[in-house]
Amino acid sequence: MTDTIATIAQIKNTRIFILELVKDLSTEQLNKIPSGFNNNIIWNIAHLTAAQQNMCYIRSGLEITVEEKYFSPFLSGTKPEKFIEQKEIDLIYNVLLNSTDRLAADYSSHIFLKFDPWDKRYGMKLNSIEDAINFIPFHEGMHIGYIMALKKLV
Repeated sequence: MTDTIATIAQIKNTRIFILELVKDLSTEQLNKIPSGFNNNIIWNIAHLTAAQQNMCYIRSGLEITVEEKYFSPFLSGTKPEKFIEQKEIDLIYNVLLNSTDRLAADYSSHIFLKFDPWDKRYGMKLNSIEDAINFIPFHEGMHIGYIMALKKLV
């Protein structure tokens, strides 16, 4: 359990790094979809919360812990549908960080009693909540790469 809590703390630190990476970008830059891309920086950031909710809560048969507007529009297979204003961007950033605190608290409270196994397209099979939490840093590392590539183009 201690290792999993440490992994969640690492996820939060990675998310703080991501927010530092984009802190000087304008609302327009965060929303811009460069040629050859299907999404933008703010979609990628919001996607991290949605993916965590899907992997940890939905796969465990639980309700998501964030508002729906921070979940479905940012799941895999979606793309930005509208311009996101700065006020909403700030809320997305807060949800990104707060969702890790909630995950740590919920994990410590042992609410994840079951898990629907999932074969990820990256050759990984997630069989437990611990597998899902351990997969998150890999997933977020990929999206850091996307965010860095997008940042060079906006």
